Amino acid sequence: MGQFSGGCYLSFGILVLLGSRVPATLARGPRGEAPQHGQSGTLPHFLEEPVDAYIVKSNPIKLRCQARPALQIFFKCNGEWVHQSQHMSQEHTDLGTGLKIREVMINVSRQQVEDFHGPEDYWCLCVAWSHLGTSKSRKATVRIAYLRKNFEQDPQGTEMPLNGMIVLHCRPPEGVPVAEVEWLKNEEPLNSEGDVDSRGDHNLIVSDARLSDSGNYTCVASNIVAKRRSTTATVMVYVNGGWSSWTDWSPCNVRCGRGLQKRSRTCTNPAPLNGGAFCEGMSVQKSTCSTLCPVDGGWGEWSEWSVCSSDCERQRSRECTAPEPKHGGRLCDGVALATDNCTGGLCTQNRKLLHDAKPQGVASSSDVALYSGLAAGVVTVVLLIIAVTLYRRSQSEYGVDVIDSSALTGGFQSFSFKTSRQANPLLINSSMQPDLTVSRTYTSPMCFQDSIDKELMAERSLLDPLPDLKAKGVAERAEYHVMSHPQTFPRGLAPDYRGVAVGTTLGRRGKNLFTPQVSLTPGRPLHRATAVFGHAGGRLVVPNTGISLLVPHGGIAEDTTWETYMIINQEDSSTVSEDGPEIFLSPAVTYGPPGLDLSCPIAMTVAHCAEVAADNWTIRLKRQMQDNKWEEVMCVDEESTSCYCLLETQRCHVLLEHPGRYALVGEPLNQDAAKRLRLAVFGSPDTSSSLGFTLRVYCVDDTPHAFQEVAVGEHSRGGRLLEEPKMMLFRGNTFSLQVSIQDVPQLLWSIKPFTTCQEFSFSQVWASNQRPLQCAFSLERYSHSSSQLSCKIGIRQVKGEEQILQVYTSVVENEKGVVPFFTQSDCTITSQTGSRAFKIPPSIRQRISATFDTANAKGKDWQLLAQKLHIDRNLCYFACQESPSSVILSLWEAQHQDSGDLDSLASALEEIGKVQSPRSGTLGCSREERDSEFTKLG
Repeated sequence: MGQFSGGCYLSFGILVLLGSRVPATLARGPRGEAPQHGQSGTLPHFLEEPVDAYIVKSNPIKLRCQARPALQIFFKCNGEWVHQSQHMSQEHTDLGTGLKIREVMINVSRQQVEDFHGPEDYWCLCVAWSHLGTSKSRKATVRIAYLRKNFEQDPQGTEMPLNGMIVLHCRPPEGVPVAEVEWLKNEEPLNSEGDVDSRGDHNLIVSDARLSDSGNYTCVASNIVAKRRSTTATVMVYVNGGWSSWTDWSPCNVRCGRGLQKRSRTCTNPAPLNGGAFCEGMSVQKSTCSTLCPVDGGWGEWSEWSVCSSDCERQRSRECTAPEPKHGGRLCDGVALATDNCTGGLCTQNRKLLHDAKPQGVASSSDVALYSGLAAGVVTVVLLIIAVTLYRRSQSEYGVDVIDSSALTGGFQSFSFKTSRQANPLLINSSMQPDLTVSRTYTSPMCFQDSIDKELMAERSLLDPLPDLKAKGVAERAEYHVMSHPQTFPRGLAPDYRGVAVGTTLGRRGKNLFTPQVSLTPGRPLHRATAVFGHAGGRLVVPNTGISLLVPHGGIAEDTTWETYMIINQEDSSTVSEDGPEIFLSPAVTYGPPGLDLSCPIAMTVAHCAEVAADNWTIRLKRQMQDNKWEEVMCVDEESTSCYCLLETQRCHVLLEHPGRYALVGEPLNQDAAKRLRLAVFGSPDTSSSLGFTLRVYCVDDTPHAFQEVAVGEHSRGGRLLEEPKMMLFRGNTFSLQVSIQDVPQLLWSIKPFTTCQEFSFSQVWASNQRPLQCAFSLERYSHSSSQLSCKIGIRQVKGEEQILQVYTSVVENEKGVVPFFTQSDCTITSQTGSRAFKIPPSIRQRISATFDTANAKGKDWQLLAQKLHIDRNLCYFACQESPSSVILSLWEAQHQDSGDLDSLASALEEIGKVQSPRSGTLGCSREERDSEFTKLG
């Protein structure tokens, strides 16, 4: 209803219709006596408006209005005026302004509300007027409050193993106003702290069940009318018993002959609690044993007397062999050699010359033969050493001119192998036939290939596309030492990965130059690799993690070696920023030692899980400081002269100059920001039941390191991968992740109740930081004849993507023996040193650097090289390096470490060779205007 028009005359008409009296001052009309002081030119203003109210049981409610200035106020409910007799009003004057303040109240009964039938709730508003017109208040609704008795869903009791996830569902009764819900544990209010999450949908979730979480849980709903209690749900957290290690075998119970020995174990690792299953199997094992009895020695027969010697003596002997002493038996008593005079003392001594002549001649001839053989052996060894040295020297000499570029591809072809869903060595009983036409080439650093001597490759065509470029000064630097100095620091001073990194380097004089004592305070070390690098450089890889480090040739001074290491640590995402939304997108990687002195940057490759196809992230490289806080090194999208980041779909290549701990962190710019998850399902027989089978579903960040941790853990517990892992995008829209089991054959299998659908909260998944999230489904077959299990595992983000893992396996595979378990790559080689660690042969790399570090008349310089290799962003970083081309090639090496060919580099050089016109413009960068002008070569 709008404002009334016509001033006091219209007000008078309304009052007459309502059966009220018109004040005398109003009857005078607008030209009557002057209005009261302060009331001219002002419309009514409400100081108090009616508010929404609830009728509890049969008690009426009061609606109140107060306005200034106001000659009269009336209520209008559901479009009809309330009679004046139902109004309670009072009036007074504001002493400060002189304006009239009027207050009016009405009562609304339960009967009035129940009798009203309309498209909306029962409502009332106030209309107030003054000399100039009318104003109306807000609408206030009146509703009858109630709360039903029965819950729409009561929580159900459950039994959960230790560290499992407890989910209690509660849907409160219908009510007005909507009931508020709280949880009681053993009749005490439950606070949401630690791993307990009382969600907005009233469900109670305990993500990591502890023994203390056992108890009676009650859901309580209440509003202004009443309070209702659900049925009590009993939660029991149980611990299945586990065997301790076997004791050592006891000694045989007999000292001689056949006996018994035994060993034992106890069900205390852990002991069963709260109804958990007792250990299956024997607690005592017995085995037969035999102890050999001792045999005392006995003398054999005497031998015949020997011929009488020149000393007029003869001898005879006997042996302790009848029997020989065995198994601790006593030796024979007496002498084994007897001597006797054979002539009774009547012998001649001149016979001694006859006896001695022949032995001396024999000894002389034997010595000559011995020395002749030794001399021949020495000559042979010397000749072999000379031949090997000449062969190696002939292999290491390069021609003066570069030759055919096909040498780049010879011997470095990329490797691929056939694979399909069945080709994954983790899979058992795949349901599909292998597709032998599908091949896969892995793109993350996994293992070194068999190295070949790339120095034997021809070099001409690598620079043949550039016939007009003359590499001046190459002849003087053609010698490229690739052998590291054999002198290294003492191995006893190797890095201590538990907290303090210690390293020592020796110079040409063997002087101890640096002994750092820097605490790295690592998180939880999972993987590490170490190697000794010298002037020739090399590559360090942590297998199966997507993490590698490349030390360029010449980065370490000659006659100096460093023991370099990499460690992958697990960090808590809460340590990235105290109040910011940043999360880890990669593992935290530490490389060192802290005092590592390099003349050019190293290239580190780190796998990440961010979906970078759209611009939904701000990704930064951060470094951990001494106070354990993370500081920003650079933003990946920005330019910097201190660091270089090349971000790819699944990994990032970083050029660094300072050792330390680094990680990629991301800040989502909107709810479309997503991280990649890898989903996998493993299975193993239930140790507590011969008919049971357990499915474990993992959701981890899509990095090789995160899945490697799952694979190792499942290998230790005898799990089998039942379906090829799948990738899923998890978006930052604050919605949780649900895991459900579907299509279980109900006639053959049963599943533990209340476990068919499990849920991870958004924060658990979003900030998981490589740690595996796991949920388990416990199934039990009705008979031993049901050996096949087929079902589906559905994984979906609420209002997001969904993936299905198809399970089809035989649950009795373990009866045929242990199935070999392999990770993505079963390799142990973590480092390569010298030229074999690089795709580009050292001599070719040197000539490319010497050619492109200096500009020529046709603009063929390192900037064009970076452009053709598609790494021409942030050129200021390269311009500030002593050899920009060498750093560009190091980044190319890191980017192409998995491919075995040099096609992309050869193609880029071929394109550069076709450039005919000079490029305009130079790159300005703050280094004493070093690159402001390029020398043009004719």
